[in-house]
Amino acid sequence: MKHILPDEISVPEVQRLLQGGVGPRPIALVSTISNTGINNLSPFSFFNVFGANPPVIAFSPSRRGRDGSLKDTYLNLIETKECVVQAVTFKMVEQVSLASTEYERGIDEFIKSGLTPIDSDIVKPKRVKESPFQMECKLLDMMSYGEGGASANIAICEVLKFHVSEDIFVDGVIHPNKIDLVARMSGDFYCRAFGENIFEVEKPVKKKGIGFDQLPDFIKRSNVYSANNLGKFANIEIIPSENAVNELIEEVTSKDLKNIELSLDAFRTYKEKKNYLYMLKNIIVNSDLSKEDRKQLLEQTAKCALESNDNEFAWKTALYAGKFK
Repeated sequence: MKHILPDEISVPEVQRLLQGGVGPRPIALVSTISNTGINNLSPFSFFNVFGANPPVIAFSPSRRGRDGSLKDTYLNLIETKECVVQAVTFKMVEQVSLASTEYERGIDEFIKSGLTPIDSDIVKPKRVKESPFQMECKLLDMMSYGEGGASANIAICEVLKFHVSEDIFVDGVIHPNKIDLVARMSGDFYCRAFGENIFEVEKPVKKKGIGFDQLPDFIKRSNVYSANNLGKFANIEIIPSENAVNELIEEVTSKDLKNIELSLDAFRTYKEKKNYLYMLKNIIVNSDLSKEDRKQLLEQTAKCALESNDNEFAWKTALYAGKFK
């Protein structure tokens, strides 16, 4: 580990550390308007949501790193107390990047980026037509920390009205693959929240998992399970009983096992296909396996079931593997 005190390195180095270690960061595409009616549009990746009652978001139109000067977004917010904050999708990311160019004050980034301004319902700043998620906001507070280059200004805003495309909902929830968001990382790197990059983690909201400390030692000592696997095991409310484990094994052995291949190659094929049921059958049928090999293969089967979100099957298989410790 490197141990770094911010005071002992340059501001750009601090900035690179923060941008590399704190991410991926959602991007706020913020539109404002000056007192003279000139549009401004700029993205900010120091951004998030902080409450829902009332709906409060915040982003940082920090001072410019090179000279500590204030950005147009900051100046417009101080003047008008209004903005629109838009989500940034993969389809528009290049245009949004272009809007981040430090043009002179008074330049309209809608024109420079090619993004389309449309009227808002409540506030004066324009909305970005291309974004499927738009929030009309009023400024609640501007918190400032420092006057040097890259010093923080935190714009705290209340959402007055949402504009959300109907196409991005699935069963009443905004689906990641429909909205196709992008996020900022270090340097020139971005992250796309789409496809295989999306996964689900069951939240322990309506139940209390047993916790890591209550896992059987033979499960915690396994060299097969990852830390994520153990965390998922620990999210169960009640460990299956020995009878439940025996019932699973009896159910598997009671079915036709004649077509199950016994080789390790066959086991690996089942594993590649994430067919953990046939992985278990393969192990049960193969009487030539040593005690240690049987334990390892059972743990691999439990891991496969766990990563396929069949937690009950995974737990029972893991407990069965414990009989061979």
